[in-house]
Amino acid sequence: MPSKIQQPNHVADESRLMLTRRHFFGRTASGVGTAALASMLGSEAWGSEATSSASDFPDPNGVLKQYHTPPKAKRVIYLFQSGAPSQQELFDPKPLLQEHEGKELRDFVDMNQRITGMTAGQSKFPLAGARWKFEKFGESGTEMCSELIPHIGSLSDDLCLIRSMQTEAINHDPAITFFQTGHQLAGRPSIGSWMHYGLGSMNDNLPTFIAMVSRGTGRPNCQPLYDRLWGSGFLPSTYAGVKLMSIGDPVLYLSNPAGLDATTRRRMLDDLAKLNEEKLDEFGDPEIHTRIQQYELAYRMQTSVPELTDFSDEPQHVLDSYGPDVTKRGTYANNCLLARRLAERDVRFIQLFHMGWDQHFTMPKQLPGQCHDTDQPTAALVNDLKRLGLLEDTLVVWGGEFGRTSYCQGALNAETYGRDHHPRCFSLWMAGAGIKPGITYGATDEFCYNITETPVHVHDLHATIMQQMGIDHEKLTFRFQGRYFRLTDVHGHVVKDILI
Repeated sequence: MPSKIQQPNHVADESRLMLTRRHFFGRTASGVGTAALASMLGSEAWGSEATSSASDFPDPNGVLKQYHTPPKAKRVIYLFQSGAPSQQELFDPKPLLQEHEGKELRDFVDMNQRITGMTAGQSKFPLAGARWKFEKFGESGTEMCSELIPHIGSLSDDLCLIRSMQTEAINHDPAITFFQTGHQLAGRPSIGSWMHYGLGSMNDNLPTFIAMVSRGTGRPNCQPLYDRLWGSGFLPSTYAGVKLMSIGDPVLYLSNPAGLDATTRRRMLDDLAKLNEEKLDEFGDPEIHTRIQQYELAYRMQTSVPELTDFSDEPQHVLDSYGPDVTKRGTYANNCLLARRLAERDVRFIQLFHMGWDQHFTMPKQLPGQCHDTDQPTAALVNDLKRLGLLEDTLVVWGGEFGRTSYCQGALNAETYGRDHHPRCFSLWMAGAGIKPGITYGATDEFCYNITETPVHVHDLHATIMQQMGIDHEKLTFRFQGRYFRLTDVHGHVVKDILI
């Protein structure tokens, strides 16, 4: 494998180097050469494993020219469950919650955590037990909720279930932003953008980073998700994720306008490229360079995206495995099958956002529907990746932005109980690409309030994902406003105990 990259020590010539590189691209890209430009940017070989972006050129920002460490994963599928799934109901059984149902949590633990304004005014914090059964699955004997997620439970021998996740934010937007960018405030690059920046593309005809959003049936009127969650932040916008739409064209403006045929569009793009190249020569602005790339990618996507979203070549038994919603655009099931098809086409970072996991009240009514949305399609995706030999080099991550409280928010009864936000401990699972299968990592106390074994911070998760992709999280940096930034900021440790 290639040796580790050395962090550059001098940045005085940064502007001159970047301007020279841009001018080189601008002067060599014209007409048909524009397609060659996009190819150069996305398809320079790194041996047989992957390709680089502009990292083949001297770059004081520390972009990879070689893998830092032998990669186990070529791509990531991140199944982000927005709203925060309840670990007590799904992955972390706590019999004492049932035994002490209705008793005061403060009688058993020192409640020294932050709590939200939604429960800060409660005079009581009654313990609430889960209403569904857990059982042990597979040879690993991992306990999961057998009634709500039996299909995910059947994957237990393939999963690494982390029960000791912890985060810092207590409200949804900063917590989701933290998981996506390593920072609670908006403005930094998303994890998929960092992957694109560091590793480049493996497919010339599709975006390197694709995001998809679905709305669950658990709590349909929930927190919005903003495009900045898959944005490039202060990185050049060429590294931003592309969202596949559920209505109309899968990608905005994919179809030719009425009366414009393919030949005319090609001629128009060639003329537009020449104008952009003149501006690139004049100003050296990286966003002009991005514009050239994106126009060319959009032209190639006119063929690749319709083929991607056409399921007519999928066997019926594969469609059936994802459940009855698989052919309905915009559903989680449909997005899961698209994720597998994107993985087959070597898209580097694929992220599904599924909304509706915020069960503050009426959990007995809301949670079963939310699990029904996701359980079968999630298992089908993992099994499909295994069937095609893709799980070996695809890292799958499933989880939300924080956990739920063991005390009830509001009145406690069988029909309407719910849980508030709990960032101190929650569950998340990973599979594939060098992750130890069939293990449970970390533990929480008997009331699921504190972590008792091996805490895993969000920064640790990011460091571990990057490690599996061949990146040392401390070395992939970008200089912005006078300092070097990275996804994990100044934190994070690779969780080596979960790696093969």
